[in-house]
Amino acid sequence: MIKTVVNDVELKFKTNEELFSPKYLDKGTLAMLSIIEFEKNDKVLDLGCGYGLIGILAAKLCIPANITMVDINEKAVKCSKENAKLNGVPEVEVTLSDGYSNILTNDFNKIICHPPYHADFSVAKMIIEKGFNRLAIGGHIYLVTKRKEWYKNKLISTFGGVKIWEIEGYYVFMAIKKESSYSKAKPRKKRKKTGENNKEIFKK
Repeated sequence: MIKTVVNDVELKFKTNEELFSPKYLDKGTLAMLSIIEFEKNDKVLDLGCGYGLIGILAAKLCIPANITMVDINEKAVKCSKENAKLNGVPEVEVTLSDGYSNILTNDFNKIICHPPYHADFSVAKMIIEKGFNRLAIGGHIYLVTKRKEWYKNKLISTFGGVKIWEIEGYYVFMAIKKESSYSKAKPRKKRKKTGENNKEIFKK
């Protein structure tokens, strides 16, 4: 059992040795959550939910019924359902799904994912391209990884721009769906850089 406080919210999680980061909360996921500002009416997809940290935190800050959590691992789905009840948000939807395959909704305004580190880029490509199609106009996709250039380039080519934060060795990416079709933008080396959390803004 992990008992913790994330973004001023008290949480507790039963875990499983076969799931990602079973003994402590993953630092990359926490870095990403430090950037995200949840709104009450957000419709959120936690893609690859594991034992449920992202989705359950979102459910505590938003309307629980607007939160969808999916994972390809049956044990993760079972664990997330138990943890949703444990944290008082049993209304969240927790579904077994290979990526977006079992998700019918296409109007999320936040998709949040910590892609697997050692998967080839075909998985990340699917997450980004199909995620674009599952977002409402104005919706945001958030990713956290240890790699930068490929994700930066792919998000720019799909969404037309990206913001990147470097936090404790991780890169947190945020892109916004501004149009109904993929962007034709190409990454540019010229960029505006700010000092806030080492954030970089890449645009068309």
